[in-house]
Amino acid sequence: MTLEALTIGRVGVDLYPEQSGVPLAGVSTFAKSLGGTATNVAVAAARLGRRTAVLTKVGPDGFGDYVRQALEGFGVSPDFVGTSPDLQTPVVFCELNPPADPPLLFYRSPIAPDLTLTDEDVPWDVVASVPLLWVTGTGVSAEPARATQRKILEARGRREHTVLDLDYRPMFWPSVEQAREEIGGMLDHVTAAVGNRAEVEVAVGTADPDTAADRLLSRGLRLAVIKKGAEGVLVATPEGRSTVPPQRVEVVCGLGAGDGFGGALIHGLLSGWDPVRIAEYANAAGALVASRLACADAMPTAAEIEELL
Repeated sequence: MTLEALTIGRVGVDLYPEQSGVPLAGVSTFAKSLGGTATNVAVAAARLGRRTAVLTKVGPDGFGDYVRQALEGFGVSPDFVGTSPDLQTPVVFCELNPPADPPLLFYRSPIAPDLTLTDEDVPWDVVASVPLLWVTGTGVSAEPARATQRKILEARGRREHTVLDLDYRPMFWPSVEQAREEIGGMLDHVTAAVGNRAEVEVAVGTADPDTAADRLLSRGLRLAVIKKGAEGVLVATPEGRSTVPPQRVEVVCGLGAGDGFGGALIHGLLSGWDPVRIAEYANAAGALVASRLACADAMPTAAEIEELL
């Protein structure tokens, strides 16, 4: 299989309460689902017919076996899922209250396997040649993955398409200042970046979408995608910018909506669509995920996105 997109970063097993609106202390049963930003994005793009793989690591446990089996089931290559022999596959508990932005409880100590990626884990030929490479802010939150992702970007040489998912999660960082230094440092090596207001503020020092877009483009990016919540999505290129209105849905669970957006963004970039069409399509994908429970399992098909549009 010739890959079209390689995503790099976080993987885990998401555990969702089967009793909605109940605090974790009162939940009696959970259902598991494949999770992790980079993993979900690869699944979302695969649902849209793209040939994808994820570069990550798991532990030598049953959850690690589940990750590989689930990836195969979703049509994502598990060929680059390594094993950290002394660590456990991460699990994440979700509390479905409030549904739009449910709290997450991460079990990734002392360090998550996906943050132990080294040079030996990297398929360097794929990094150099794959049509789209997707990296994340979380991927530089700790060593050795930080140095490895830097080397990956240097080897990539800012080839089109190299996409940075800003993916800022405060619990993974000792300070905002360090996150800004590390995530911001990747901007000189990518062709596109995507994030919400809080994430662009970490990356470039402002939450104002237009000012943030200016700063991103000034770093040599060819596409900046800034999610503005209920105000829609700003897409900016050196040639111009537009705000695409949001899709209105009843939110069941906001988790994974951004990853569904990311998978559709990959599909649009590989299809050669114009930025506005990409944002409209990605908005619809994210809205569909928000209207469902679970992340990877909730990723929509092309037919579902077209129907909503």
